[in-house]
Amino acid sequence: MTGDGAPIAAFLLATTLAAPAALLLACLSRNLRARALSLQWLAPVPGLAAAVLVLVDGPAELDIPALRLTLRLDSSGALMLAAAALLWIVVSAGVFKSKAQSDERFAVSWLLTMTGSLGVFIAADLLSFYLVYALVSIPAYGMIVTEARASTIRAGAVYMAFAIFGEALLLLAFAILAAGEPSGGVRIEDVLAALPASPWRDAAIAFIVAGFGMKMGLVPLNGWMPLSYAAGPISAAAVLGGAGVKAGVIGLIRFLPFDAGLPAWGAALMTAGFVSAFYGVAVGLTQRNPRVILAYSSISQMGVIVAALGAALAVGDAGGPVQVAFYAANHVLVKGALFLTIGAFAVRKDRSIGTILLAAALGLSLAGLPFTGGALAKDLAKGLIGYGFAGTLASLSSAASALLMLHFVTLLSHESASEPVTPKAWLNTRLWPAIALGAIFLPWLFYPAVDSVTDALSIAKLWDGLWPVLLGAALAVGLARLPLRLPRIPEGDTIVLVEAAFRRGLVLGAPFDRIEYALRQWPAASLALVAIVLVLAALAAYSG
Repeated sequence: MTGDGAPIAAFLLATTLAAPAALLLACLSRNLRARALSLQWLAPVPGLAAAVLVLVDGPAELDIPALRLTLRLDSSGALMLAAAALLWIVVSAGVFKSKAQSDERFAVSWLLTMTGSLGVFIAADLLSFYLVYALVSIPAYGMIVTEARASTIRAGAVYMAFAIFGEALLLLAFAILAAGEPSGGVRIEDVLAALPASPWRDAAIAFIVAGFGMKMGLVPLNGWMPLSYAAGPISAAAVLGGAGVKAGVIGLIRFLPFDAGLPAWGAALMTAGFVSAFYGVAVGLTQRNPRVILAYSSISQMGVIVAALGAALAVGDAGGPVQVAFYAANHVLVKGALFLTIGAFAVRKDRSIGTILLAAALGLSLAGLPFTGGALAKDLAKGLIGYGFAGTLASLSSAASALLMLHFVTLLSHESASEPVTPKAWLNTRLWPAIALGAIFLPWLFYPAVDSVTDALSIAKLWDGLWPVLLGAALAVGLARLPLRLPRIPEGDTIVLVEAAFRRGLVLGAPFDRIEYALRQWPAASLALVAIVLVLAALAAYSG
């Protein structure tokens, strides 16, 4: 970005990280802590403003030589940052509407995770990206394990095992990327430019796909997701399921060489993506917990994203990532709103036809229901994947998503499916209809930054989005009439099947119990410890 908007954009980039960091510093003061935690909903506002400015005026960048830090925001990052910031604002305003926050551990974990979730979209060098990515993953444990139940502790332990393993894979990937950059630079654009010619190219890509694929729940790395989304409060599931997993999406966009054209890797990603897309639906249909169904829906949707990225990588389509970013941004809003739908139904006890139809429209937008943001997202993905055999698979995955979402709404419409209301249940239930409508239609405001709205409203495009939804609805009716019961697959499927292989990861439960106790007693001290670790990591990295 050049001209008068550049200083404003640079300021907003810096404030995207500085705003939550300032609230974290305020938490060190016992007198300011409650006030700071109650203002968390304001922390994402600079990120939202930066995203809107970039979508209007073009990419923005900020170099801070003293810290050897580079922040950059392009259209791909701006689309996802805008959606993620909106979700964090809405949910935080509901959860922390009071100045008094009884569970400071949960609140600080929330703020740390928010910082990382916003930072991954603007970090432009290896170290800063790795640090903010770690903030997306590690502190989220405190948002998942909020009760001392065995199932919750197990879910947290499995989550941490995957998170730490994923961080290790990415550390290896980043080390290989840095080693392949001839001048020793650590800017992402520099190491990515050197990647196609690197002798360790395939090893780096393998670690990148595995590390970020684990965050996205790509099969068979998906076992943590259903357990985690079922364990924590609805508010945590909403932001983690909507915004948190997009750290993996921006990771693939940032670190795969889309302008190089890698047919073999593209085909591998497409295959893995479609396996996840159909696997998530197949297992989700066997579930009876609405939260778990949404988790498997996310696994399926992330599969479609990976397939679309694979198609772009195969042909060297450098414009593909921004289209996938729009798909991901739509998923942020819709999936976050769907989790809030569970909380709203639990609190409101409203099962009217209008409420159920709105929930159905929200869910079917993920399948590409015409006139929703999901229809725009599906059209962009279809354009990348193509209209041959892969295109047929993409359309069938949309039909499968419609089937799964109707299964979700059917369960949610029954009073017996409601979960008990907890102290951390999402609070602004009166605003749920507005939030659901916003998730359905707000993506239309972002779409002109990607493609023409007029073309998306053609009869051919509308029909292309409608017939998979109709097919999914027909399959739902047919499945309901069949005199058979689907087998019950345990939550976390792959974990249950190979749990013995994760025993060492599961023993993390006991140490994290002790950490949890410490965090409950000393929230400010734990925050200081996190800050010290980050500073020491930065000093160690830059001392050379």
